[in-house]
Amino acid sequence: MRETYETLALDRPAEHVLKVTLNRPDAANAFNTQMGRDVLAAFESLIADPGAVRSVIVTGAGDRAFCAGGDLKERNGMTDAQWGAQHLIFERMIRAVIDCPFPVIAAVNGAAFAGGLEIALGCDFIYAVRGARFALTEVTLGIMPGAGGTQMLPRAVGERRAKEIILTGRPFTAEEALEWGMVNRLCEPGKVVEEALAAAKTIAANAPISVRQAKHSIHHGLPMSLRDGMLFEIEAYNRTVPTEDRREGIKAFNEKRKPVFKGR
Repeated sequence: MRETYETLALDRPAEHVLKVTLNRPDAANAFNTQMGRDVLAAFESLIADPGAVRSVIVTGAGDRAFCAGGDLKERNGMTDAQWGAQHLIFERMIRAVIDCPFPVIAAVNGAAFAGGLEIALGCDFIYAVRGARFALTEVTLGIMPGAGGTQMLPRAVGERRAKEIILTGRPFTAEEALEWGMVNRLCEPGKVVEEALAAAKTIAANAPISVRQAKHSIHHGLPMSLRDGMLFEIEAYNRTVPTEDRREGIKAFNEKRKPVFKGR
């Protein structure tokens, strides 16, 4: 995959781990059209050819904001057609993040508003710095969440809580997000990427096919009935049985050593 983008900073802080930093700190890492294109391209590239990547961290540049949402300065004066064309990029972008076959961790280092919260929700789980604030503010601007917010937030916090958040547009704290189940862990200032990296390294050390199949089973099985979900799960499970990694895992356990997984 490409290593350089106009609005993203990519680096590899550990073996098999990719860190994607939303890199417009002067604009609170808000999404302009170019950032939408860049995130879309980066994640489509990961889907098509992940190479050695087994887990991803998404964070924001600086310590003020994860992402402030859409860049309203760029949007000022857009025609309806221009707005729709830009939003189509954002729609494809969030689907690419959700469709990433291996785990994506949001390391929320500051405010995550509107589309910024939506991209965090599109990740598999969220670590947030204490004091971070979240909001879906779209109804205060004459629009509504359109990059998955009305679908992902209720799945994270429940229907009634999500309605309150979305219909008021009011911000809420990282501590509330943890209490409601949207955030997995609160981190001290300056530590959120470090703690996300520790989780990403743990995931990357596990069998890649197993991790991908487990994520696939959870993601697609949840909307199903329990019976159908269990049938879907066993199909995902059966993909792991004939792998070299399954044999290596059992062998390493019996030899009392750490397994070396190769993703095949």
